Amino acid sequence: MERWDLLLTDARIAPMRATAEGYPTIDDGAIGIGGGTIAWIGARADLPPHEATETRRLAGRWVTPALIDCHTHLVFAGDRSGEFEARLCGASYADIAAAGGGILATVDATRAASVDELVAGARPRLAALAADGVATVEIKSGYGLDVAGEVRMLEAIRQLAAGSPLTIRPTLLALHALPVEFRENREAYLDLVCDELLPAVAESGLATAVDAFCESLAFTVPEVERVFARAQSLRLPVKLHADQLSASGGAELAARAGALSADHLEYATPAGIAALAAAGSVAVLLPGAYVTLGETRQPPVGLFREHGVPMAVASDLNPGTSPLCSLREAMALAARVFGLTPWECLAGTTCHAARALGLDHDRGSLEPGKRADLAVWDVEHPRELCYWLGRPLLAELRIGGREVSRG
Repeated sequence: MERWDLLLTDARIAPMRATAEGYPTIDDGAIGIGGGTIAWIGARADLPPHEATETRRLAGRWVTPALIDCHTHLVFAGDRSGEFEARLCGASYADIAAAGGGILATVDATRAASVDELVAGARPRLAALAADGVATVEIKSGYGLDVAGEVRMLEAIRQLAAGSPLTIRPTLLALHALPVEFRENREAYLDLVCDELLPAVAESGLATAVDAFCESLAFTVPEVERVFARAQSLRLPVKLHADQLSASGGAELAARAGALSADHLEYATPAGIAALAAAGSVAVLLPGAYVTLGETRQPPVGLFREHGVPMAVASDLNPGTSPLCSLREAMALAARVFGLTPWECLAGTTCHAARALGLDHDRGSLEPGKRADLAVWDVEHPRELCYWLGRPLLAELRIGGREVSRG
């Protein structure tokens, strides 16, 4: 006799377990949950003998894994709507950065903010993601750019996580931009990151991964390789902002480093894509930044498909280039702008997003033994998740089996 805390029945289920035929669904399904994990899932007609503390009928609603936003810069201070207006008037990303705007403008505001102020500013943005069915969020640092500032950002991320039912994965992004005080001595900043910041973060457990921005206006391949080598010596996995604005060799670097993911990738080369496939890295697509920056070169989705590179989709929520507080809207953009199918968008925010965070053993699909993180939707078909624009669709969000919101 199976004994469960909760039994969900009368559900249509998209478990997001990939097969050669795609992503099979269950038309009249049930899910047994115990101890915060999925104990049983299948057709309701196949339910084994069981006892459940609570049974909830879902009236034919669709159930998917809870969504995962695997690339955000959600914690920051300040506002860059003026840059948005400048871009609409013709200024480029590089023009704005050269004039003292861009990432460094947010660095100034974030350095001046306390941990409590950073947390208070981030809470509404995190709540907006949760309202879209998101249960796991990656949040990067990168607006401190010195030891004290980066640690303060990571402490704010930790405090934000402590006050939320969502899982938050903190990432150290010290190689986001070169701070003004090191403009004449790049090597000294790299020394600081490798010799002081990375060991401090590793010892305190403040980050679960290390990221870098590899681009002509940020950091070179050799500079990133040095920091990645140090991170990996401290047992910190790596990710990379790669080939966003130019073919910088970022995809190849990410593959050589065995990165969890390479993100953006508008200018990724065929050789870089083949390398990502061989390395098993995930391509994270960020349509919010593409649209906000008015870019015209799309990531090579056809080559990702051809080489079997898994594609995740994320919001890239940040104050300058992707002020996007909705993962479902990111899915909608990925479908309309990049040409992903609805099933690719859903896989990109569930099973592939989990893999991009190194969490695919634990979540991202609905199967026995995984966390009972699931979203219940008021839709007739999962394709509606990237079809509707601005329409709330979430009926229920459960994290570890516990209901945390209901639409």
